[in-house]
Amino acid sequence: MLIVQVYVDDIIFSATNSDLCDEFSELMRSEFEMSMIGDLNFFLGLQIKQTSNRTMVHQQEYVKELIKRFGMELAKPIDTPTSPSTRLVVDYGSPSVEEKSYKGIASIPNRL
Repeated sequence: MLIVQVYVDDIIFSATNSDLCDEFSELMRSEFEMSMIGDLNFFLGLQIKQTSNRTMVHQQEYVKELIKRFGMELAKPIDTPTSPSTRLVVDYGSPSVEEKSYKGIASIPNRL
């Protein structure tokens, strides 16, 4: 089995057999000007860590960039940002929030 992912001018591929990868690589090089950069470490904003028995995908660098962008480098990370017993109610007296900025901040995970 050969799995190929193409996005604009980036391509990643993997196979159940290394000979299949070599054959695909040679076929692609015969048709297109391309360079092989080796093992996959980063693709479309995702960081990839491969070991002999698993592949992990994460966005640790993206999270660090978000934390820096919103000035939260000194913030103390906690497992639960709000006590589970806190009762949320609508506060009609609060000022409106800027939606785009809020969505950017809300996307930061609680832990690195």
